[in-house]
Amino acid sequence: MKPATIEATYLIETPLEPAAVAAIMAGEQSSGTFVRVAGETDELRRRAAAEVLAVEELESAAAPSLSSAWLERQRATGPWRRARVRIAFPIANVGANLPTLAATVAGNLYDLGEITGLKLLDVDIPQDYRIRFELPVLGVAGTRERLNVHGRPFFGTIIKPNVGMSADEIADLVALLCEAGVDFIKDDEICANPDHAPLDLRVPAVMAKIRAYRDRTGRDVMVAFNITDEVDSMRRHTDLVEREGGSCVMASLNWCGLSCVQTLRRATPLALHGHRNGYGAFGRHPALGIGFDAYQALYRLAGVDHMHVHGIGGKFSDAAEDVEAAARRCLKPLAADARDASDAVLPVFSSGQWSGTLPRTCEAAGSADFMFLAGGGILAHPDGPAAGVRSLRQAWEAVAEGRDLAAAAATRPELAVALSFFGR
Repeated sequence: MKPATIEATYLIETPLEPAAVAAIMAGEQSSGTFVRVAGETDELRRRAAAEVLAVEELESAAAPSLSSAWLERQRATGPWRRARVRIAFPIANVGANLPTLAATVAGNLYDLGEITGLKLLDVDIPQDYRIRFELPVLGVAGTRERLNVHGRPFFGTIIKPNVGMSADEIADLVALLCEAGVDFIKDDEICANPDHAPLDLRVPAVMAKIRAYRDRTGRDVMVAFNITDEVDSMRRHTDLVEREGGSCVMASLNWCGLSCVQTLRRATPLALHGHRNGYGAFGRHPALGIGFDAYQALYRLAGVDHMHVHGIGGKFSDAAEDVEAAARRCLKPLAADARDASDAVLPVFSSGQWSGTLPRTCEAAGSADFMFLAGGGILAHPDGPAAGVRSLRQAWEAVAEGRDLAAAAATRPELAVALSFFGR
């Protein structure tokens, strides 16, 4: 990396010369505008201007991804040239200011008239800049220590039905899931503080069951309460979870935002479970939005401990290789020049997961350092939730032994039932 800079990588699409458009991007997001202005000295430009480091032209597109009234006024026509562009922004322009970092590497770039497509692919930072921001409180190692889970993935589930149950009904389901043997339970992303189960009632009811189970068995279960809301309410509910002996809260990252998550990180020692619902609006289009590498960098700077990466073979649109890349990126140090992975975050696989999707998930993660959430895969097992959890653990045993699931199921009845039922 170039010293004292943040490097951002983009995919751009334009009918113009890509190198010229990259220069416009660098100027727009640093010291320049569409004309040179008073006070924009050569010395200021040397100190504050962004620098285009590389422009790699790719295969052109057959048609523009987006319309541009500016290009229409210029009577521009194709070809619609695509290029991978890398730009270095001086850290001194930004400081330790996360929303401004996002505004610098993204901001108005999506609105430039010269482009018909732009995607922020990655954000690279040096370690001496990374340490100016929040680190995970628990992360991978801390979550293992808190739950005393070692040498295997974390197996968890989601409260189902998504919404509609009372606080006491949810607490009873949590007690059932604890007895079933789960490590982790989370609220659904659409169940935060509903009238039928407000957090002020739900947290004490659920935590009474968790404490009773913990006291009786010596085994802890982590519950991620969905506290997504405005900042003051989130802090109040986080304080309630902490007072009740909880260890984790969950936030819908995209709808809370970077500064909200960062404020919450600074206010609590609890694990922050980062749910990325809505990410498809940012990342699903190949020529528009924010790629996962850039996305995870920004929210890791906000201090999350767990990060959703979707699931392989599940109900969402992600290709298996994209989920794999996302999980492995979470487990790497954020800064390229970091000496260790102490700031790694725990990748969370979810969406349509069950014991049959576990082998490919293990391969994707490259280790046992991941969380595997199965809603229906546990709660809909024909022999009940406890059998659902056992089927996951049996699938993990088969993977660890290097055995095919079908062969392993011959002596593992819960796995056999899962393969028969969910494998249809």
